[in-house]
Amino acid sequence: MSGYNIIWVFLVLSAVCGAAYVFTPKGDNQTVIRTLIIMSIACCYIMWAVTYLAQLHPLIFPKKVGLRPHEE
Repeated sequence: MSGYNIIWVFLVLSAVCGAAYVFTPKGDNQTVIRTLIIMSIACCYIMWAVTYLAQLHPLIFPKKVGLRPHEE
């Protein structure tokens, strides 16, 4: 697990968005279809990246709790 995965996935998804832009069929709804595909990919990437980074660098670290309370 490293931060470079975010960059690699971004590059791959940028290529997919470019391909979706170029290969969208011609027609009345071409702009709507392009927008739908590219925005869906972008939103999924942002959600994945935030979740990945939250696991990679958590803000709150778990505390180790013993099984038995300490006896005094």
